[in-house]
Amino acid sequence: MIELPANLPRSTKVLLVMDVVESVRIMEQDQDGFVQRWQQLVEEAEHKVLPQHGGRIVKSLGDGLMLEFASAQGCVKAAFALHSFTRQANRGVRPEHQMHLRMGGHLASFVTDQHDIYGTDVNLTSRVSTLAGPGEIVVTADMRDQLAPLLDADVEDLGECHLKHVKEPIRAYRVGPPGDAPIVPPGHAVELNLRPTIAVIPFAMRSNEPGHELLGEALADEVIAALSRTSELHVISRLSTTVFRDRREAIQDIKTHLGATYILSGTCRSAGTQLALFVELIDTKTGHILWADSLKGEVHGLFAADDELIARVVAAVSSSVMSQQLQRAHSQAIPNLEGYTLLLGAIALMHRTSPAEFERSHLMLEHLIERGRRHPIPHAWLAKWYVMRASQGWSSSPDKDAQLALDATHRALDADPNCALALTIEGMVQSNLLKNLDKAQDQHRSALEKNPNESLAWLFTSIMHAYKNEGEEAFVAAEKALRLSPLDPLRYYYDSLAAAAAIAAKKYPIASEYAKRSLQANRMHLSSYRSLAISQSLHGDVQQARLTVQKLLTIDPTFTVREFVVRHPGSRSSPEFTALLAGALQAAGLPD
Repeated sequence: MIELPANLPRSTKVLLVMDVVESVRIMEQDQDGFVQRWQQLVEEAEHKVLPQHGGRIVKSLGDGLMLEFASAQGCVKAAFALHSFTRQANRGVRPEHQMHLRMGGHLASFVTDQHDIYGTDVNLTSRVSTLAGPGEIVVTADMRDQLAPLLDADVEDLGECHLKHVKEPIRAYRVGPPGDAPIVPPGHAVELNLRPTIAVIPFAMRSNEPGHELLGEALADEVIAALSRTSELHVISRLSTTVFRDRREAIQDIKTHLGATYILSGTCRSAGTQLALFVELIDTKTGHILWADSLKGEVHGLFAADDELIARVVAAVSSSVMSQQLQRAHSQAIPNLEGYTLLLGAIALMHRTSPAEFERSHLMLEHLIERGRRHPIPHAWLAKWYVMRASQGWSSSPDKDAQLALDATHRALDADPNCALALTIEGMVQSNLLKNLDKAQDQHRSALEKNPNESLAWLFTSIMHAYKNEGEEAFVAAEKALRLSPLDPLRYYYDSLAAAAAIAAKKYPIASEYAKRSLQANRMHLSSYRSLAISQSLHGDVQQARLTVQKLLTIDPTFTVREFVVRHPGSRSSPEFTALLAGALQAAGLPD
């Protein structure tokens, strides 16, 4: 380690690092406006705010500043003033072009020369700023100790926080202006756009068949209802889209007036009981057709819950949207991606077996969290990422990953105590990593109380019952999860866990069907191979089970019966059932 020269001046002062949330995106969309407003902020800071509060600019960070203060009190007062100035400057500016600051403060020790200041505390201050959301200030315990709560600021304890490239967690606090109001009122932070928006235009009717005049509108209603059952898409009401029916050149109008990312439109023709539908999905950003097809069906079957034509439209839309978002997630720089591309891409990539794709998923979630510290959804999915890393055997410390996962779910629930997804993932941490099935079940029950349509909560509820060998309960919950998530980008994952639930219910042919459907979508998913081999073996088709195990071992040659038992979350609560599953794998040729 290089020693710093002893004659360099050393100081201990309060440092504040601030930067603009999503500056890359804002710069791309409104470069001149952004630069002008940033220069006005720097001018305000340098000539008005900082002289009043004993501060100075240490250096410019491009889209941010590092400031130095003589006292913590002066630092927070200056920070409040700069946030206030920014809020005033945002008035009249379109929401997507508004500038929001995040700030991090620390009582830092450092050395200086004629060019810069240096030291680990300088780097730590920069990392602390990443804990703040838009319009927020987060400080370390050392700086918090210099403040008088309720007099200098309202202070909220964030607990032990993990920072990138900082070995040990640090205690952090969120601060806000003194007053009776909460430090961060609900909805205060910038909203992240985490769902692409689709507008379904009522399908134009090209038929003189009596009684079929409104069939196109009714068909669009069915598609809208099916698409609305997913949490991955925002679907615009038909009341808002009807006005655009039969307007073939209205793409830009729909994008402008409805904010649609995608448009689904088409034409219907009917003859007797037969229906023909031509439908196309358009990307409003490029005007390109992502998918188009001619589909045929029966008029009288359209309004049945399991109509094949509606299901084909919904599946094709889901596949096209996810394929495009995943392609963008792979091909574009992370700072340039839309929030929904980051989220959908991260969810898809974390379920791949490629370590490189898995790590990119982590980077995407971290970047999304930096854009919106107070949004619960990215924190919840980051927790699942840690669960996946430990479950796939890629973690050097599963116990630490369990703690990191809980840290992420706690942050999500700190932002929104009613976040059903965060409660669901916390239950997953309890079951998969901590083997506490009772606590996991409590979390899933709480999630469903908050949101009875949270499909992941139903899915994990089903697998909890399966681990306990409660077959019928497991199967009912799994089917509920599948019905609630027709568009889920992880459909293969749902099918895989549904297969495990069917095994617990002794419905072995159905389990094999679910496992095969899962593998059709993802040939590298190991647990689907395990479920398929178990269901085949228990159904008496040992020869096919042996072929399935051979395929499993080509993907993971080190997998053994012993490892299966150690990993299985039900090994403590239902050892007999775990032994039955292990025996089925052993009979199928899995090494001991």
